[in-house]
Amino acid sequence: MNSHRQSLYHIVFCTKDHTPCLTEQNREQLFRYIWGIIKNKNCKLYRINGVEDHIHILSDLHPSINLADYIKDIKVGSSVWIKKKEIFENFKGWAGGYGAFTYATRDRDKVIEYIKNQVEHHKRTSFLEEYIALLKEFEIAFDRRYI
Repeated sequence: MNSHRQSLYHIVFCTKDHTPCLTEQNREQLFRYIWGIIKNKNCKLYRINGVEDHIHILSDLHPSINLADYIKDIKVGSSVWIKKKEIFENFKGWAGGYGAFTYATRDRDKVIEYIKNQVEHHKRTSFLEEYIALLKEFEIAFDRRYI
């Protein structure tokens, strides 16, 4: 019998010091590069998007990969690529932490729409407000000093 799994993760991480450096004209290149990293890990990307200081990824997680290594590989690989390409002035790297929230398959389309509408969403809501709302929704304890 084959193994079956469904591991749907909504991953959020920001730039170091929340620096607003991910300019719109080059974001698509970054998203495509990250998609390549995800494909190379045998994971499926459902949606990626973001704004100047953070990105959101909705993907599954292949059973041979643990979450921390997956995110580390995405962050390190994309950081090296960004610095090599010099496409985001003032990019100092990614912040050390991340958020990873699991969803059921029935919620996938709702999360895809949420990620797709990031630019509009952040005209009304800051990253900090958004991230704290996610932590509260998932009942994750946090200290504001470390967000």
